[in-house]
Amino acid sequence: MTDLLVLFLVRLIQGLATAFFWLLLIRVIMSWFIQGNYNRTFHDIYRVLVQLTEPVLAPIRRVMPATGPLDLSPLVALLLVQLVERLLVSLLYRLFG
Repeated sequence: MTDLLVLFLVRLIQGLATAFFWLLLIRVIMSWFIQGNYNRTFHDIYRVLVQLTEPVLAPIRRVMPATGPLDLSPLVALLLVQLVERLLVSLLYRLFG
């Protein structure tokens, strides 16, 4: 029973990390095209992506020094999410595996 629970938690953590990766990547790519794009659906999708990813990006931006027009917070967020994912999975396997 414990093995199934650990496997479920590992898959859940990995799935959430992967989903966040794709949401953030799509947000970054869409941000390159948002200027001058008057398609309402495009803006609605972008707004949802911002709402989903901004809670992670905002604290990183507060800590990071300004880099001019280049926003490096998505890159830092992706690295941090990967690090946290690996740490949690490793911890689960060490504790219960």
